[in-house]
Amino acid sequence: MPDPIEVLITLPFTDELVNRLSSVSPRLHIMVFKARKAEDIPTEVWEKAEILYTSRVLPILEQAPNLRWLQFHWTGIDHALDEPILRKPGLIVTNLSGVATSQMAEYVLMMLLALGHRLPDLIANQRRAEWPRDRWERFSPLELRGHTVGIVGYGSIGRQVARLLSAFGATIMATKRDAMHPEDTGYTPEGMGDPTGDLVHRLYPPQATGSMLKECDFVAVTVPLTPETHNLIGIRELAMLKPTAFLVDISRGRVIDHVALYNALRDGKIAGAALDVFPDEPLPPDDPFWELPNVIITPHISGDTPYYDQRAVDLLTENLHRYLGGLPLYNRVDIDKGY
Repeated sequence: MPDPIEVLITLPFTDELVNRLSSVSPRLHIMVFKARKAEDIPTEVWEKAEILYTSRVLPILEQAPNLRWLQFHWTGIDHALDEPILRKPGLIVTNLSGVATSQMAEYVLMMLLALGHRLPDLIANQRRAEWPRDRWERFSPLELRGHTVGIVGYGSIGRQVARLLSAFGATIMATKRDAMHPEDTGYTPEGMGDPTGDLVHRLYPPQATGSMLKECDFVAVTVPLTPETHNLIGIRELAMLKPTAFLVDISRGRVIDHVALYNALRDGKIAGAALDVFPDEPLPPDDPFWELPNVIITPHISGDTPYYDQRAVDLLTENLHRYLGGLPLYNRVDIDKGY
């Protein structure tokens, strides 16, 4: 029988999940060490590990001489891109793109509907116990049907947003790094997303983000944080939005210039926003964003679900089968690109 493959998991996976992984092949030896830092893992475990599944616990190069594949527990790995272990020659690095797709797309849809149907104003009105005479004008909605939604970043989340929006009769536009190839080659759970890119009415390259924004009534920002996407949406891009447009951000806090965004929201240059991410988290209690009446703030929870670990193991199981079969792994990260 071939040599065993040592798999190190640094998260507290349940016995049920570990058993699912072990059932992939008798060659797999699963080691679970709940750890917060590399020092929590015994030296001999690091030395044996061929596959590492982790959130943030990373070894130094010398600790893991046999490491061949690093699977992150998250989609966004901007926090780890400067770690030397990621540059280990021959190391395969993968992320969990596709695992948070369902809940994050639902969050976007929830916020698009909430903003378009004036939910912040309605809640404020309720707290004042008012039944205003001008309610028809004050709370007149901007419907998704017949309006244009722009998705900045047509990855797994953006594609599921498009899938949900297609039932509402919205015109869907999106940006994609390689706009000439609309298909999705990453991990896509069955029945989700837009694998062939057929749901989007028009794809724009990132350089034309501003051109797309001019057409939009709603915008959802779903790109990862990389050197190229840092402050991707700033003063110039925000100025291209209609004053009636709404924006939802579930990317990372530094993809949008938050000073420019605050000014645009305060001055009525755009109608409102739902923000789940910020440059500094937690958002300080004295941050002026809290006081804006046209903003919905959530504490970076759009990716949360009680099913996250189960869905993560679904993807990890697929990739383990591919690894054992010598096939390309899903969600391989290009370290130079940052995703």
